[in-house]
Amino acid sequence: MTAIPTTMLALDPATPGGPEVLVPVERPVPTPGEGQVLVRVHAAGVNRPELMQRAGYYPPPPGASTILGLELAGEVVAMGDGVDPIQIGQPVCALVNGGAQAEYAVAPFGQCLPVPEALSMVEAAAMPETLFTVWTNLFERAYATEGDTVLIHGGTSGIGTMAIALCRLFGITAIVTVGSDAKRDAALALGAAEAINYRTEDFVARVGEATGGKGVAAVLDMVGGDYVPRNLQCLAEDGRHVSIAVQRGLTAEVPLFDIMRRRFTLTGSTLRPRSVAFKTLVADELARTVWPHVEAGRLKPVIDRVYPLAEAADAHRRVEAGEHVGKVVLAIGEIAR
Repeated sequence: MTAIPTTMLALDPATPGGPEVLVPVERPVPTPGEGQVLVRVHAAGVNRPELMQRAGYYPPPPGASTILGLELAGEVVAMGDGVDPIQIGQPVCALVNGGAQAEYAVAPFGQCLPVPEALSMVEAAAMPETLFTVWTNLFERAYATEGDTVLIHGGTSGIGTMAIALCRLFGITAIVTVGSDAKRDAALALGAAEAINYRTEDFVARVGEATGGKGVAAVLDMVGGDYVPRNLQCLAEDGRHVSIAVQRGLTAEVPLFDIMRRRFTLTGSTLRPRSVAFKTLVADELARTVWPHVEAGRLKPVIDRVYPLAEAADAHRRVEAGEHVGKVVLAIGEIAR
């Protein structure tokens, strides 16, 4: 094993701002606590919450690292109390509360999943945040199951592309919205049954046509605001609406009587503040139900573009502009495979 240094490069802006504040700086290598592992990071995903944190709108929860990054892939190089030393040298990907966009990061061992031969480190780094999010919201909170039809906004985002892939694996029909004809074609190629360009089409009318007027069993919404009442028009009776982001506004006016008479369920969640215990339970469920598909090569993330750590500002600009299809990833250090 290579000796662990005392310092590392990391993305830890001193002040909030635009992408230009993303300059790698030197920080101490963290020490794993009880139940944690230290990972030499090979790659880290880029997600919208990190863009919000960089801009000063989404501070890390208490106790979390101020270093950016919510997901990573790499090699276990040290562990805290309560973790079997056999894990040294193991390739893992992990969901973390912060700290992923650095040469070393600590992760709760319960939130780690093994990286199989079927995945590259870049692919593995692009999975945890979207996989945990889609699974807990579309499959657990919205109860999506085989035979259902669901509406997913942001169909070519990291969340959207993961949702399409999981729907394909579990026999669910995915209708998605996208922002261009090129993205519509990309979503259809990935397995969406219908892809609606919301800039040129009324997605409520198109969902009605696609479902023969019945509506969808569930909506996975990352838009919020005035989309919410329109989403409810897309739901079938007993439909479930799950909010996971609020890009168009924090509040919405909803038709209460329609909710009552058609027995809708409106729910939502944020993942980052949830406890290690909760995320460990999710990781265990994913290991049982989803990871066999990953190991067999049937489930992979869509990779849009890979940037070196020194070009993190460009990575953020690409995600901020909404130009990406799938995930943007930072390559950090040596990528083993």
